[in-house]
Amino acid sequence: MALKVTTHGAHLVKLTRLGAVNAYLVREDDGLTLVDTTIARSASAILSAARDLGAPIVRILLTHAHGDHVGSLDALHDALPGAEVGISVRDARFLTGDKSLDGGEPGKARGGYPKVATTPDRRLEPGERVGSLEVVASPGHTPGHVAFLDTRDRTLIAGDAYQTLGGIAVSGVVRPLFPFPALATWHKPTAAQSGRALHALSPSRLAVGHGAVLEDPGAEMERAVAAAG
Repeated sequence: MALKVTTHGAHLVKLTRLGAVNAYLVREDDGLTLVDTTIARSASAILSAARDLGAPIVRILLTHAHGDHVGSLDALHDALPGAEVGISVRDARFLTGDKSLDGGEPGKARGGYPKVATTPDRRLEPGERVGSLEVVASPGHTPGHVAFLDTRDRTLIAGDAYQTLGGIAVSGVVRPLFPFPALATWHKPTAAQSGRALHALSPSRLAVGHGAVLEDPGAEMERAVAAAG
């Protein structure tokens, strides 16, 4: 199934499946970084989009381990065996089928965590750089959720820490027109803290897992943070 492809600024290309699930290609000097893989059976369309951009996918980064973000990981890894795969240290364990929580992590893991065959090459820590992208801790939607800040232009790829489909919201705040990110949120107070921390980065552009990319998103993020409490 085809993807809708839209370009935002000099480096970011959004890939949208079924009008609701986003992945991103980020232009780098050595090729493309793919952030998230959308749902299953998206690999061929993602590879086609990269070919149209005239550059190889050299790395795959994951904001978190839910199925609508890792659904095409194995197929892409099979097609791109040389591409580096990275996910946070904490969410890497979910990829193995282990849904247990650590001591001090309240509640239970929510949402779908499919077991995958791919073993990440890199377990990401907050503050490190992968190409032009800085890893930013943003737990709450999942225990190890991360966002990626492009240090060249301050585009923030926020995964499901925010949504804009159905209205902007911090993860855990229900938007009736698209409630699924909220229903799959592990710990709402932690998600609210992460929403505040991401807003404090003053991003120039907000790119999310579900919904439109926002330019100059500060005021809208501030409203979403206030609504999250």
